[in-house]
Amino acid sequence: MDTRFAVEQLRAAATDAVRAPSLHNTQPWRFRLRDGGIEVLVDPDRRLPATDPTGWGVRIACGAALFNLRLALAVAGTPATVRLRPYPAEPDVVARLVPDVPRRPTPAEQALHAAIPRRFSNRAPFWPDPVPADARWRLTEAARAEQCWLELVVGVSAVNAFGELARSSHRVLERSPQYRAERQEWVRSTPAPDGIPAASGGPQGEPQDLLPSRGFGGLDRAPGRDFEPEPLVAVLGSPGNTAVDQVVAGQALQRVLLTATDSGLAASMLSQPIEVPSAREQLRLSLGRFGTPQMVLRVGYGQPGWPTPRRDVDEVLDLPVTRS
Repeated sequence: MDTRFAVEQLRAAATDAVRAPSLHNTQPWRFRLRDGGIEVLVDPDRRLPATDPTGWGVRIACGAALFNLRLALAVAGTPATVRLRPYPAEPDVVARLVPDVPRRPTPAEQALHAAIPRRFSNRAPFWPDPVPADARWRLTEAARAEQCWLELVVGVSAVNAFGELARSSHRVLERSPQYRAERQEWVRSTPAPDGIPAASGGPQGEPQDLLPSRGFGGLDRAPGRDFEPEPLVAVLGSPGNTAVDQVVAGQALQRVLLTATDSGLAASMLSQPIEVPSAREQLRLSLGRFGTPQMVLRVGYGQPGWPTPRRDVDEVLDLPVTRS
């Protein structure tokens, strides 16, 4: 059994890892080969101090990239053993992966891996077609497979109550000029390898909308027209809220998103109720779940779209220095 990963394996796996989601598509990760292992690191230059002052969003994003990395290595027949936050003195090292026993990938791993390039956040209105029971079950099982939970918000009164919580959280965040300015810095009106293209921002929000929109510069729509009448809302949670729990939740988030893509579903993330601490606690109490909500998803059937741009993989790799 090989006990070390090679540069070629790192580059191939990181090509998939960078397709993970992140707040404002900041892509706050780096990957390096050290002592034969692959490590996932936070890129400190891509933090969002106004939007994500605690680093929660960075850890969620790096966890999602870690899941893609694990999946890519497994599909290549070189699965990894993962150690989260391996160095207490280096908190920006999110995870370390070392080679495990080689094996053939499972059909489930192959299906999820094939979904990586097709996954994207769909901020457009979803169609009224309901998400069937078997697809809902697959989503909840995907979260469970990563030691997290996914609670579906079901029923008109529950969805309306969540909508009010989400809108109030959005209003709280929008009061901050720093928050608004930071978001605007990541809206792209011309081609760029990161940030949110204005064309992918979704329609502008209207006062009657059940769920708030982030405001990435999308198109206006007719006043008074509903965005979508009955969205399926899902809350992803983890047992705790430590830094490790947040990385675990990021992995669960990506498994859920890839499962949705593989099932022909569209999804987008709604993190405002998570970003406001009092709203997050209110959401936890309303669900009656043990643990901490880490992300809210909007799931349904939607029109085709395209993934947002990504930086070239070589820009996010820290390779060993070779000495002549």
